[in-house]
Amino acid sequence: MPVSLAHVDAFTDEPFSGNPAAVCLLPGPRDVTWMQHVAREMNLSETAFLVRRGEDEFDLRWFTPALEVDLCGHATLAGAHVLWESGALAPDRVARFHTRSGLLTAAKRGAWIELDFPATPDTEAPAPPVLAAALGVEPRYTGRSRFDWLVEVGSEAEVRDLRPDVARLRALPERGVIVTSRATSAGWDFVSRFFAPGSGIDEDPVTGSAHCCLAPFWSRRLGRDEFVARQLSPRGGTLRVRLDGDRVKLSGQALTVFRTELLV
Repeated sequence: MPVSLAHVDAFTDEPFSGNPAAVCLLPGPRDVTWMQHVAREMNLSETAFLVRRGEDEFDLRWFTPALEVDLCGHATLAGAHVLWESGALAPDRVARFHTRSGLLTAAKRGAWIELDFPATPDTEAPAPPVLAAALGVEPRYTGRSRFDWLVEVGSEAEVRDLRPDVARLRALPERGVIVTSRATSAGWDFVSRFFAPGSGIDEDPVTGSAHCCLAPFWSRRLGRDEFVARQLSPRGGTLRVRLDGDRVKLSGQALTVFRTELLV
């Protein structure tokens, strides 16, 4: 039976920007090896696999070309977008996703989609020498979250101009490295980039899950809970971010670039 697949640009309202994700709506569970092969074939930072388990409830798993991950924001956003756009979920229904990171939800808020994710705050920690050497910058602050290293640098320009040594970053055992600074460009509160070569992604264009760490970090720094964030990858993307206790509300837009069918 052919499997519906969509290619969606997430955290953007313009095609060929934001973070692309593939979304597979499966009629039933498939084995891990098959899903990993599909993700490798799509060769995007994430491929999301959805299986319905109720009227508005779905099992959701995410795969990079190299491995399965525990949390992914942009592919969840893309999955919710596809459910509403395809008619698989009514526009007034909240999507409920059962994942390796617990229950996640997505709700339509006008032209935006709001995700409800767990916060993953960092703890200050000295960085291993390889980290600063690989980034080529002098960190102002370093910490570790459940998944990643967090590195604060001195300026938006430093974040934008980073040219890291991804081979060195690949040696780190953590999922990835978040680099951030306060924004100087109008309309943004903070900026970031995300590198995860050890997970098969040299640089992720827009990383929702990284903002589950960035939200509590910048709340401490700036003394408030709501932000507009910009990820400064070459494709770029914008997120509205709100810290709500031990949860983070991530809002973004999405659009479908193409739809197709898997025949294997």
